[in-house]
Amino acid sequence: MNFLNLIRWKNLLMITLVQLLIKYAFLEPFGAQTSLTSIGITLLILATIFIAAAGNIINDIYDVDTDLVNKPNKLIIGKSISEKTAYNLFIVFNVIGVGLGFYVSHLVGKSPFFSIFVIISALLYVYATYLKRTLLIGNIIISVLVALSVIIVGVFELLPPITPQNQQIQLAFFKIIFNYAVFAFIINLLREIAKDIEDIDGDHKAGMNTLPIAIGRERATKVLFVLSLVPLFIITLYTINELYKSQIAVLYAILLIIGPLFYISIKTFSASTKKDHHHISNILKLVMLFGMLSLLLYKYIFLHNA
Repeated sequence: MNFLNLIRWKNLLMITLVQLLIKYAFLEPFGAQTSLTSIGITLLILATIFIAAAGNIINDIYDVDTDLVNKPNKLIIGKSISEKTAYNLFIVFNVIGVGLGFYVSHLVGKSPFFSIFVIISALLYVYATYLKRTLLIGNIIISVLVALSVIIVGVFELLPPITPQNQQIQLAFFKIIFNYAVFAFIINLLREIAKDIEDIDGDHKAGMNTLPIAIGRERATKVLFVLSLVPLFIITLYTINELYKSQIAVLYAILLIIGPLFYISIKTFSASTKKDHHHISNILKLVMLFGMLSLLLYKYIFLHNA
């Protein structure tokens, strides 16, 4: 169980679910030209989660000092798994992930795509060792990487089989996936800021320069409140303009995405304790999950928009 917690198995499960939904609930049922077989998408998912797991491990290795203060009961490195073992796992997982990425890139006939996995792997290392300690840049980088785990399916599935004849429809599918990636970026950025506010004590002790340390907990909470209005506004607008013809999609968006985002904004406005920010972070994770599960609704959306 300690090993599973070290690699953040719940987050890896979310990545797996999202990538499977994009292929089997969105692309294949609606006739998109895709380039990956069932084995191909499995290898792409494995490449992504091995690299993500490696990133989680190196992050924990460099977070020991902050975790001693912020969450001593959840400390794994040095307690149940040695730092040496963790570092070896980090190297092995990266080699497997990048190796699988190399193979999948060749599988779709696009060798340069291999560089995506190398860049992601390198960024996760630089994030854990340096960028995490810098004001907002670390938050933005990790949120970009979360968005990449969504968009990478579109890159591998839709771009290799593009022809002048199917270009328009392929790019229309890619645009929707890109919208989901933007959603993932925004929600994750909010979560990162909420977690930084929650972890301010340990981060301060470790000499980090996060937003709440730079401007104070209260001001950072106000910034989080303002930023929480952004996805609320965008998704409400998207629901009105794009989903209005499908009653099921509109109800889903209101109850499971817009409603919780509205609640988050209200909760953030009055948040003052570590417990408050932890709660906000957990609700944002649920919003992310429900947002991605909305891929299952496209059979209703396309039906009404046809």
